[in-house]
Amino acid sequence: MINKYLILGGRNKEEGEKPFWVSFADLMSALMVMFLLVMSVALLAVTNEVSEIDKKKAQREQEIDLLLAKIEKAAEQYPGISIDKNRSVIDFGDRARFDTGSSRLSSEQAQYLSQFVSEVLSVSRDQLGQKWIKRIVAEGFADQRGDYLLNLNLSLQRSQRVLCVLLSPSPGQGHFLNPAEQEQVRDLFLVGGYSFNSAKASLEESRRIELRLEFYQLDEHRPALNDIPRGNFGVCRI
Repeated sequence: MINKYLILGGRNKEEGEKPFWVSFADLMSALMVMFLLVMSVALLAVTNEVSEIDKKKAQREQEIDLLLAKIEKAAEQYPGISIDKNRSVIDFGDRARFDTGSSRLSSEQAQYLSQFVSEVLSVSRDQLGQKWIKRIVAEGFADQRGDYLLNLNLSLQRSQRVLCVLLSPSPGQGHFLNPAEQEQVRDLFLVGGYSFNSAKASLEESRRIELRLEFYQLDEHRPALNDIPRGNFGVCRI
């Protein structure tokens, strides 16, 4: 009898503990499933966010390419002007070449420059231009002759000459920007001098000016314009 009760007691203990361990295993399985579900949702959300950013980046690049294509098409009517899409640069070539040690442009060169900039400003006023064009940097260059600081100053004067042609044209220039276009130039253009850091194959080719377009990033917005006096551009002082 005693053995019988001992056996029965052991059996009852086994059967009493079994449901507990089954329930604990089920609980752990459920927690694992919930964990995997949460991780899957989180990964899906991150993936969707990255995909949306990539989509916006691709759209930005496509629209900027379209802007550059419009400028390139306009340049077809102006022999000598070329567009480097990889650098977003407008090179005026022989149509804006400088003499040695000079920052002067002839009346014909100034007219050519003014006419083409008017085309660029027209592109910058359309929907995509207003959306993406941040600024236009007028860059002047010098050849390898002379010391660095001399050529740096000469390069800066050559880039300043672009603004003089556009905002303070000489009487013999032939083509003039209208007041609205001049205001655009003041809002968009910056001046930079680069000495002979980007020399071309020949001395003549190095004495040049370029217009470099800069574009907004995805998270950038066009700032509000300062309340500055309009219409008073002054006179060229170089």
